[in-house]
Amino acid sequence: MSQRSDVAVEKFLAGYNCAQAVLYSFCDDLHFDKDTALRLACGFGGGLARRQEVCGAVTGGIIAIGLKHGRGEGQDKAVTEGTYRQVRELMSGFEAKHGTCICRTLLNGCDLSTPEGQRQFKESDLLNKTCKGCVQTVVEILEATL
Repeated sequence: MSQRSDVAVEKFLAGYNCAQAVLYSFCDDLHFDKDTALRLACGFGGGLARRQEVCGAVTGGIIAIGLKHGRGEGQDKAVTEGTYRQVRELMSGFEAKHGTCICRTLLNGCDLSTPEGQRQFKESDLLNKTCKGCVQTVVEILEATL
């Protein structure tokens, strides 16, 4: 694991969500405030507020790509296409390793929106068995592309 991956996993295991952990690990390189990053990515964990849509680690990576390469005010619209390309590359690389970017599929249908599902998540140790690896994968992909 890289130092950045270590930082992301440490943050994740400290109780921050997957999106927060990924974005946080790139803050120094992006010259982005860490507290602001944690706040910005807070709602993206669990596949968007535990809705289990796109994996939060992936969305944290998408935010990092946007901060580095996204279209800002007064920039040409062509910048957007480059950002979209990088996001697709992130998602394709993640899918190649994990089979999908969809949180509910990654967690084999464990429903994070219910107390029962949250209990199953803990009892099955999905945080370590699945989510930790997802955080590491996104960081590794971004390290190669950002």
